[in-house]
Amino acid sequence: MKISFESYEDFRGWGKAAGFLTALIAENRCHRILELGSGANPTLDPGYVRTAGLQYVTSDLDEGELAKADPAFERLVIDLAEEVPPSMLGSFDCVFSRMTAEHIKDGAKYHGNIFKVLRPGGISVHCFSTLWALPFAVNLLLPDAITDVLLDLFNSRDSQKHGKFKAYYSWSRGPTKGMIDRFHSLGFEILEYTGGFGHPYYHRRLPLLGRMEEWKTRYLLNHPVPQLCSYATIILRRPE
Repeated sequence: MKISFESYEDFRGWGKAAGFLTALIAENRCHRILELGSGANPTLDPGYVRTAGLQYVTSDLDEGELAKADPAFERLVIDLAEEVPPSMLGSFDCVFSRMTAEHIKDGAKYHGNIFKVLRPGGISVHCFSTLWALPFAVNLLLPDAITDVLLDLFNSRDSQKHGKFKAYYSWSRGPTKGMIDRFHSLGFEILEYTGGFGHPYYHRRLPLLGRMEEWKTRYLLNHPVPQLCSYATIILRRPE
């Protein structure tokens, strides 16, 4: 098990996601992949999926969103925080998500169901935001009407492509002992658990706070406190 820490700038859930995932697929010889919550915009390019001969399933709760996905992807309406259809048991080499796990109400059931749909030796990989970084604590504790305004103020984005969804942060933490024990309790082997410090939310509107956040990030990289992570990436494996 590799435990490490990095700056949010190196977080693999954003621009580095495609390269990160393709490397994992190659390293672990994955053929059938399920991406959770990806809807019409899966992480990998459809041309790559075709060329590599992957069976790549993009999933969502919204059938309308899935209908927009490129034909290179299989489409699946599924909520793994609910029940798992028997036909899915042990059927995937890799289950992947980015910026999805923090929106799950029941992390234990969600990750337990992921364990069930993996084949023995399959990997479960997730990139997510965590508590207790201040912006995400605010997002959890304040009403949606207020956090919608704050998000638009500090991190304005195209709501058609990147809508705001309710976040619960169940099982969304840095690599604390408690979280490590939780994943082990489901039967997973933890291959890698990386916590990320810092965030970009203050830089545009509150530059002084942004500089203070940079100082805090540098301090935490030298003196890691897993409870203060802003982001995390975890690579799990279902044992053979």
